[in-house]
Amino acid sequence: MSNRGGKLDWDKLRVFHAVAKAGSFTNAAEMLNLSQSAVSRQISALESSLEVSLFHRHARGLILTEQGDLLYKTVHDVFAKLNNVEDMLTEIKNNPQGELRVTTTVAFGSVWLTSRLKDFIHAHPKIEVSLRLDDRDLDLAMREADVAIRFHKPKEPDLIQRHLGTLAVMMFASPEYLALRGTPATFEDLATHDIVTFGEGVLPYESVNWIADELRRRNLTSKTVLRVNNLYGIYRAVRGGIGIGLLPEYFADPATQMVRVLPQVVGPPVEGYFVYPEELRNSARVAAFRDYLIKEIAKARAEAVLTA
Repeated sequence: MSNRGGKLDWDKLRVFHAVAKAGSFTNAAEMLNLSQSAVSRQISALESSLEVSLFHRHARGLILTEQGDLLYKTVHDVFAKLNNVEDMLTEIKNNPQGELRVTTTVAFGSVWLTSRLKDFIHAHPKIEVSLRLDDRDLDLAMREADVAIRFHKPKEPDLIQRHLGTLAVMMFASPEYLALRGTPATFEDLATHDIVTFGEGVLPYESVNWIADELRRRNLTSKTVLRVNNLYGIYRAVRGGIGIGLLPEYFADPATQMVRVLPQVVGPPVEGYFVYPEELRNSARVAAFRDYLIKEIAKARAEAVLTA
């Protein structure tokens, strides 16, 4: 692609793409780790060099102009193709190697995944695993990560998805809390207990506040003592003895030092998916990680059954 005497500067195009995707200079600046003024200057310089307006600016954010939309679609396609070429140049089929950027939620990555990566890393020394723990869905099409482990069905039509299984959702409390407040014998007893719920933020799964919702459905009032906008934060609060919380089954690991409350009661299940873009369909490192992940999940399930 010609740069027309420097008008289509790659750095400015990278900034432009981030702004178009984020919808504001502020959000784009956070993504790029730049100041808002630096991002604004880059966009103004690009518009000046092209002699067109790329955004309509208004109080609620930015909207692409017709010319801006054309440039965005072109840049998006070019960046995706460049990333694909880079992968093909750095990896030989059936010989997994190169960087593998994995994204998943903070809770699942911290509690379950990181402790199970040792064998994979030893088995594939040429694969450089990089974890990005984020409760937002990163844009795989734009290669913010290579693969993702998500707990909702992917909405993007161009992503390959593999169903990993169904997670049960359970109630937990700390031994200290139960010693002080007693152990509830029925679901209705939860109305007299302190509950830790999910606050504002990116929902990790739709039924995250099921305890409070179900008590309300039964015409009972829950006593919410703390709201946290992160599952790992809920775990830390529950482990600290603040109250009872609803968490996915991987928190049942003995290492979390929590007690399952009302084991006969489970919340609505959560579905797990392994997803990656179409251009990585033949990637040996993606296939190696996918197969290892499936094996580890099966192993964890078998161990849970044996120790139940």
